[in-house]
Amino acid sequence: PRIADLPKLEAFLSEDVPEIKYVIAHGQMPGRDLEDIMTAFYDGQYDVLLSTSIIESGIDIPSANTMIVYRADRFGLSQLYQMRGRVGRSKIRAYAYLTMPDEHVATAGALRRLKILQSLDTLGAGFTLASHDLDMRGGGNPLGEEQSGYIKDVGVELYQHMLEEAVAELRDDKDVKDQSWSPSVNLGVAVLIPDHYIQDLNLRLATYRRISEIEDDQASEALAAELIDRFGTLPLEVSSLLNVMKIKRLCRKAQVSKIDAGPRGLVVSMRHEGISDPSIILNAITQNRGWRLRPDQTIFVSGQLEKAETRVKLAVKTLRALCSE
Repeated sequence: PRIADLPKLEAFLSEDVPEIKYVIAHGQMPGRDLEDIMTAFYDGQYDVLLSTSIIESGIDIPSANTMIVYRADRFGLSQLYQMRGRVGRSKIRAYAYLTMPDEHVATAGALRRLKILQSLDTLGAGFTLASHDLDMRGGGNPLGEEQSGYIKDVGVELYQHMLEEAVAELRDDKDVKDQSWSPSVNLGVAVLIPDHYIQDLNLRLATYRRISEIEDDQASEALAAELIDRFGTLPLEVSSLLNVMKIKRLCRKAQVSKIDAGPRGLVVSMRHEGISDPSIILNAITQNRGWRLRPDQTIFVSGQLEKAETRVKLAVKTLRALCSE
């Protein structure tokens, strides 16, 4: 963790394992020297690289299969995760040892970081790690002067939205607070505005924003007519985008947090905190053919959904049935 620690560790290597060849690297060295050192280590001229956290990222040495982190309690969670990823970059099994002089030396936060890192042993754990890191360090204060400045750095519109949510939370206004959640819709269809349809990037982004702000079917149809008039026939991707946004509006109305579609049917996940009377959902399940409640409290709606348009139609039909109950 510190350049000042290097001489002590170098002495240990010289006295206790004199048979190995080692080289030292740290951030205060000239760039050319560092490049020569890393190239030599990559080529196998040295057995051990004694280094600070300068090797945290951007290093790919397949032959390096063992890492020992001295005073791991002094590193951050993301740092340790990045450094651990420097070994095991080939078919050779790799080992990363995180060391501390004594448990009583480390703080409670350091021990928590090490326990979290120890639990993240699967592929794709980056998002989980980022969530833990955010939970430990906090999200900061985007509006205050302590970190990233004032309203101009956030944007007036985002500031107003955040302020509205904060006021609604203080007033315990559930209707306003519920606007912050967004349903997830996975229908297996492409949803985008192709660059060949709207070539100007700013105009394309503005169109995305207008689509996201649509509040009802009438406004959606009006926007679709405008796009056809300005740019020509709607591509399949744009039609799918408008349909998905329609389904999202129905999801919000029906208190559906997620809807997934596959060749054999739909899986609907309800937003339980938004449902005051569960019997409404149970009535919908019993009254609609092909619906059943799964053990994980999701609703399965069977159907032959090989084509994208049939998935969209069944999703709309299902959500309207939930809304009408």
